[in-house]
Amino acid sequence: MKRITMPSMAGGAVPTMDAAAVSSGLAVLVSELEKQDPRLREPLTSTTYARDITINAGGGWIEATSNFNVNYAAVGGGTDGSVGGVQNAIRRIQADVSKDVWPVLPYEITMSVKFIDVQRGTVTGRSIEKMYDDGVRLDFDKYMDANTYIGLPNYGTKGLVNQDNVAAVSVANGKSGKTEWVNKTIEEILEDINRTILDAWANSGYDNRAIPNHVLIPPQQYAYLVKTPFSVAGVNGSISMLEYLKNNNIAKDKGVDLFIGECRWCAGAGVGGTDRMVAYVHDDYFVDMDMPVQLQRAMTQPVAGTASYDSLYVANVGVVKVHYFEPFSYRDGI
Repeated sequence: MKRITMPSMAGGAVPTMDAAAVSSGLAVLVSELEKQDPRLREPLTSTTYARDITINAGGGWIEATSNFNVNYAAVGGGTDGSVGGVQNAIRRIQADVSKDVWPVLPYEITMSVKFIDVQRGTVTGRSIEKMYDDGVRLDFDKYMDANTYIGLPNYGTKGLVNQDNVAAVSVANGKSGKTEWVNKTIEEILEDINRTILDAWANSGYDNRAIPNHVLIPPQQYAYLVKTPFSVAGVNGSISMLEYLKNNNIAKDKGVDLFIGECRWCAGAGVGGTDRMVAYVHDDYFVDMDMPVQLQRAMTQPVAGTASYDSLYVANVGVVKVHYFEPFSYRDGI
C-alpha cells in the first residue's frame, strides 16, 4: 500500500493517506485547510523616470522629432552699439536659426496566453492574462527608466547621467583629504552643491531661468543625508542634513526650490566608477522626452496552431533631449 506522510504535527501525530484515499479526493481536504494568501508577489524593482523628466505625449508613429534654436548677433558699427560723435554707423541684427533632430524608436513586446489557461483562470480566479499584462508594463517601465538615465547603448543615445557634452568635474577634497560625502562636514557638502549650482548658472550667462532646480544623487548618499541629524544655532532640536541643504543653498536664495532626490543610476556613473551628482533644470524648455505613442495593446488574435491568444503591445518613444547643456552639471566622487 502506498503511504504519503506529512511533517510531524502537534503531539507528534503524523497524518497518513493511502492511495485509495488520495484517488477518492480526500487529498483536497489538506489544501482546503491551508490559509492561502491571495496576493501575488511581484519582483521588487524601482523606476523614477516620471519624476525626473517631462514626457510630452502625442504625435503618432513618427520617426523623429525636431526643434529650432536661434542665436543672435549684431554686425557692423561699433562694438558698444552707440552712434554719433566718433561713430555713426548703425549695426544690424542677424539671427542664426538651427534645427535639432531627435530619433523616435518603437517599443514592441508580445504575450501569448494558452486557451486552456484562460479557462482555468475562471476557475481559480487568478488571470494569467492579467499577470502577463502586468509583466509587460513592468518591462516598459524598466525600459523607460534606462532610456531616461543612461540612454540606449545599441542606438548611441544618452540619458540624464551620461551626456557626452557635459563635462564631469571631481568635487574638492574635504578636511579629511577625501571627496566622499560620508567623510565631509555639512559645510563641505553644501559647498559642493553650491559650487555645482553656481558653475551651471555662470555657464548660462547668469540667466536666472537656468539655475538648476533638480539634483540627483546615489541612494547611499541620499540615505546618509536623511538619517544624519544636524544641529542649527537658534533651532530647538536637530534637523536632517538633507533638510538643511535644501533650505540653505544658492538656488533657494534666488527663489528656486531645489529638489534633491535619490537615483540608483548615479551610483558608479562617474569617471572611474565613482558616484556622481547630477544637477539640471527640470523643465521641458531645457530638457524633455517625447512619447508620440504611449504603451498600448495594439492587437489580439487567436492562433489555432498554438491554441493561444497572442497580443502585441507597442509604443513609440523618443530619447532624452537636452536643449541647453550649459546648466547641466556633473560632480564625481561624492
